[in-house]
Amino acid sequence: MAEITAGMVKELRELTGLGMMECKKALEESGGDMKKAEELLRIKSGAKASKAASRVASEGAVGMHVSADGRLGAMVEVNCETDFVAKNPDFAAFARALAELVASANPADVAALSALSIAGKSVEETRQALVQKIGENITVRRFERVQTPARLAQYVHGVKIGVLVEFEGQDAVGKDVAMHVAFAKPRFLSKDQVAADVIAGERAIIEARAKESGKPAEIVAKMVEGGVNKFLGEITLLGQPFVKDDKQTVEKMLAASKSKVLSYRFLVVGEGIEKKQSDFAAEVAAMTKTAA
Repeated sequence: MAEITAGMVKELRELTGLGMMECKKALEESGGDMKKAEELLRIKSGAKASKAASRVASEGAVGMHVSADGRLGAMVEVNCETDFVAKNPDFAAFARALAELVASANPADVAALSALSIAGKSVEETRQALVQKIGENITVRRFERVQTPARLAQYVHGVKIGVLVEFEGQDAVGKDVAMHVAFAKPRFLSKDQVAADVIAGERAIIEARAKESGKPAEIVAKMVEGGVNKFLGEITLLGQPFVKDDKQTVEKMLAASKSKVLSYRFLVVGEGIEKKQSDFAAEVAAMTKTAA
């Protein structure tokens, strides 16, 4: 068997990003063959990724990329298990690389994205290697891509909320709107984009409440219209009070600055993922019972 030197272990560690003991063991099993050792670690990486996949990954980060001319942008939600890993430099670099790949290659869905390559390896292989290195389940959940003849403003709040705004006008206004979207998370851009059934459902609720007031029909009608208008203002970007000046709506702020928002997209990490709730007291009791 070839002698396993510290230099060989170091080289394999740099290739794989794995621990020294894992690299040394793989070299011993492969008889010092670097390529075979790397293949062994890839096999183990896949096994570890499969085992980790059963754990809920509801933390994570949004990777963002916008082209130099500001006309093409993408953002990707990548999930992990803990907030600590979401701030890991390798994890963050993976998320950014995916966003750049989405922008340039325009994949149809996450499956298509996973088949694309980063630095000579598929996204899926890169993901599995990262799972092995970090030790947590990591998943690529979703992405958004925007290409426009206008311009894009981007904003990432921490690492967990990413926003792209397609706009015309002042750069500062685009950035302000992106920050507003991250804060207020509007469901629609404007009133005319709200589906009729959404308005009808809310109107029915408001009307039922208004009738309970016992006021005359004409007053009830005004209460209903006022309630519907308030509802539409709350769920639409243009109708919301501007986060930096709540005395005016976003629509009025845009008009004053001679700017226009054409569309927006945002991703919130973990949105809609059911997080596992642990009962610490129950777990301790179970462990005590088992030990007894």
